[in-house]
Amino acid sequence: MHGFLRLPYYLFGAMRRAIWRPERLREIQEKRLRCVVRYAYDFVPFYHRKFREAGIFPGEIRSLDDLKKLPIIRKDEFRNAPFDEVISRQFVVDNLRMVQTSGSTGSPLRIYLTRTESDWRRAIYMRANIFCGQMPRDRWVAITAPHHFGSFPSWLQKLGLYSQICLSVFEGVKQNAEFVCRFKPHILDGYSGFLLLLAKEVEKNGVKFQPKVVFGNADLIDHPSRKYLEDVFGAPYCDQFGCAEFNRTAWNCLQRDGYHMDVDSVLFEFNDENGDSVSAGECGEIFHTSLFNFAMPFIRYSIGDLGRPSDDFCSCGSKLPLMEVVEGRKDSFIILPDGSLLSPRVFTVAMGMFRFYGFIDQFRVIQKRRDFFEVILKMKDANLDCEIVQRELAGHLVRTLNVEKFDLIFNVKFVDDVPLSKGGKRMAVVSEVYKP
Repeated sequence: MHGFLRLPYYLFGAMRRAIWRPERLREIQEKRLRCVVRYAYDFVPFYHRKFREAGIFPGEIRSLDDLKKLPIIRKDEFRNAPFDEVISRQFVVDNLRMVQTSGSTGSPLRIYLTRTESDWRRAIYMRANIFCGQMPRDRWVAITAPHHFGSFPSWLQKLGLYSQICLSVFEGVKQNAEFVCRFKPHILDGYSGFLLLLAKEVEKNGVKFQPKVVFGNADLIDHPSRKYLEDVFGAPYCDQFGCAEFNRTAWNCLQRDGYHMDVDSVLFEFNDENGDSVSAGECGEIFHTSLFNFAMPFIRYSIGDLGRPSDDFCSCGSKLPLMEVVEGRKDSFIILPDGSLLSPRVFTVAMGMFRFYGFIDQFRVIQKRRDFFEVILKMKDANLDCEIVQRELAGHLVRTLNVEKFDLIFNVKFVDDVPLSKGGKRMAVVSEVYKP
């Protein structure tokens, strides 16, 4: 199918599937599951080896109940596997699109997609926005990382359909607030932590505008913060849950009675510490199986988050099942010498833009004082010149974060392993200064 037609075709199908009966949805899930398991076994060495070690062959996976037979894949195991083992032998990497995880856990991972898979992700993403009332010609502002600019096809922009204006998180809260207040978008979209800072700036300036809806992503913010966003903008706040490996996988509709799971695209499992499925309302670790990734499949993949499945259905009309996010990737805001705040997301994005990022195995940024940061690195390549990395990373962070005027100090240290935070979590950005 021609690329021009592919996205609207996928979007039309996604909208129809959102109102399918559960029995019909399960049929398509199981059909795609059988297909992706067979494909991974035949063409992806990593999964061929894992399935053989577990004594499992594709023909044994016929229904969703058979997922339990397959091995669980942890991010570190996947990330540390040889690159040519996790990519399908049917594709040339140079012809694939690369996206990377945000680094919010301090462990970066690169994901490769075909153009078809990219359009599928876009269609699933847009379904949630449309269910929440976004119209084709609504003014849409997204505050995000520069590498997300232009993520929608240029022909949509030329037609003025779902035309997204992207603002960089590195431009600063004040500049972005000034633009948003002038432009008055119908749809305001961005990293939730940054939107919270934006709302404070908008409120301080006393400028009033009312979008249709505010979409938050990447950061998990608490209910008082969500209520504050709604009060400032006079619009519903709809959170969107996901990760780079699968894009957006669950979302709030305007009812906000839970998160609709995109189960026609990604399967969800909620398991206890023994690997058994939890009941509705109980907390479990979330495992995903992608039903659309073939260039780089993800099967029974741990995303490191907790959630509660629900047996309830939403009154919005969608039959996609619901869940509750229990805990996500929680970071701390950074407070600068003048008292202004930075979202931790800008640090993880800045790290992802560093030219040696691909050589970093794990990292953590710790704010010790308002003007002093410790950057801990565990490198993949021991032969890399550490002095060059130290010097260039410190300068890169100052320039990228636009904090030259503060004379910040970034002390870069190399370690054999990045320990868990004091709370026992793998957090990439920690402030020992900011106390909310």
